[in-house]
Amino acid sequence: MPAKQKQPVYVLGVGMTKFIKPRGKVDYTELGFEAGVKAMLDAQITYDDVEQGIACYCYGDSTCGQRVFYQFGMTQIPVFNVNNNCSTGSTGLVMARNAIAHGAADCVLVVGFEKMMSGSLQSFFKDRENPVGTSVKIMAETRGFAKAPGAAQLFGNAGREYMEKYGAKLEDFAEIARINHEHSVRNPYSQFQDVYTLEQIAQSPTVHSPLTKLQCCPTSDGGAAAVLVSQAFLDARPHLREQAVLIAGQCLTTDSPQLFSRSAIDLVGYEMTRTAAERALAEAGIGPRDVQVVELHDCFSANEMVTLDALGLCAPGTAHEMVRRGDITYGGDGPVVNPSGGLISKGHPLGATGIAQCAELVWHLRGWANNRAVPQTRYALQHNLGLGGAAVVTAYCRPDRSVVAPEGGLDSAEVGRRNGLGYNPAVEAKGFTADQCRRVLSKNAFSPWAVQDTQEKVQARF
Repeated sequence: MPAKQKQPVYVLGVGMTKFIKPRGKVDYTELGFEAGVKAMLDAQITYDDVEQGIACYCYGDSTCGQRVFYQFGMTQIPVFNVNNNCSTGSTGLVMARNAIAHGAADCVLVVGFEKMMSGSLQSFFKDRENPVGTSVKIMAETRGFAKAPGAAQLFGNAGREYMEKYGAKLEDFAEIARINHEHSVRNPYSQFQDVYTLEQIAQSPTVHSPLTKLQCCPTSDGGAAAVLVSQAFLDARPHLREQAVLIAGQCLTTDSPQLFSRSAIDLVGYEMTRTAAERALAEAGIGPRDVQVVELHDCFSANEMVTLDALGLCAPGTAHEMVRRGDITYGGDGPVVNPSGGLISKGHPLGATGIAQCAELVWHLRGWANNRAVPQTRYALQHNLGLGGAAVVTAYCRPDRSVVAPEGGLDSAEVGRRNGLGYNPAVEAKGFTADQCRRVLSKNAFSPWAVQDTQEKVQARF
């Protein structure tokens, strides 16, 4: 079947909250509101410009999306609620892009949020089949079932297999975590901003070998949002072209029968990641070596190891060699992987994760990520994975596919002047004033009853 003709789609605005430890003190209504307002301020639009809303979350009742979006205005646009496990946020971006690319909308707001409980992920429905029950069953048959969180066992076993097949060592996985923690120091939104030595990471409590505690992502509360627009929408606002980022290629895949090959690596979505990467890069017209910055779904260090391989960033079976050479961080012969700190250090509020990855890459391609810029950035790649399963890989670039200025892009003071916020959101996690907030809310269909005291709660934290 020939591919359907698609229109270009751009990310025009992004925004996010700080990712924080779940303590029950911040509700999803606040997380979604803060992220959405920031994204609309960044895009310089009002909610009346938005034609569709997509809400991304895993832990919440059926219409949490409407509860969040009604706070911006009650304009009667369609609001879709999305749950696709850890790839929920990126799935929302795919849905928005498809709607715009095929002419169903010119402006879509995607908001991801998650209010989680502390501790490892758990299932809340005990009277029905677990969606990943078949994966857990084959894991138990091939590797046994230990007293450890299920996800840590699945990904830890993939790490064990990578060691057995290719010669990776325990310290290689610890080095991945060390790099991510070191990167997070420059991300103001990161849940953790501590630097650890390789020894500290390796000697932290073992969760499921080769994984130690500091190699596992935490549960988090947080929100992120993005405004996606059509070519026509952008053309009507030529002054915003410089900040628009093109979605050059994108693919959402699910599992093939290879999932049940009895390989621990296949059991964590290797095949769907590989397929998504090949298709997204082909659509963008580039290869893995053309990418300078990568935001990769490192829920565990073992998954980063496996995914470096699946994305084609190294020859098959050599991801550990790439890590040892320092080719996943600044100054190496490869893309900088997870300059945000990744899920391991930035945090992992499931519904917001994929959109937060998008925000990070948008800031890099705009030249706003001054404190963690990657020289000569032309293309950025995003990978978001959910067991059960779904993998989303997205390639981004500037509209003209030009290289970000070698000196790192715009001065933060200039960014603050251009966006009207007075600061650079890529390097400072600040908020907005009441006047700025009113600027983006619906002028025609706003209800104070829908927002209640959310705005006051949000602004009290700034």
